[in-house]
Amino acid sequence: MRETAMWEYEHSAETTAAPATVWSYWADVERWGDWNADIEKIEVTGPFTAGTEITMHPAGQEPVRLLLAEVREPELFVDEARFDGLLFRTAHRATPLPGGGARIVYRMEITGEAADQAGPQIGPAITADWPETVAALIDRAEGGPGEGGRAGGGRC
Repeated sequence: MRETAMWEYEHSAETTAAPATVWSYWADVERWGDWNADIEKIEVTGPFTAGTEITMHPAGQEPVRLLLAEVREPELFVDEARFDGLLFRTAHRATPLPGGGARIVYRMEITGEAADQAGPQIGPAITADWPETVAALIDRAEGGPGEGGRAGGGRC
């Protein structure tokens, strides 16, 4: 029996904001577009709990349906999307740092029979904006510019 192939990518950054502050931005799904410039529109079917569906409309692309697979306030949520026999699983984690603040980690795993071929082709395109998105989230969480508009003057 063949093992399922996998492609993975991870990006992390540190913030002076507490995990609970970061969590408040994650849990406010309808406002993700305030700090993630790639989102034109977003719809959520219920509260920020496991089983809730989210439909993201990335700029110039087809909508992406996500399922909140795991939600553990204030440290972790995992969303999943399925497409062409592949599972795209993204973990968003805010781990407390000893001196205060948090380490934010975004980690994507693409699994499925063809993930070793498809992952390197489509994974980098999906995750390319993560450094800017995480930086914009941190900017918001730390109370930086952009509270009324896009964080960081559009760098997200």
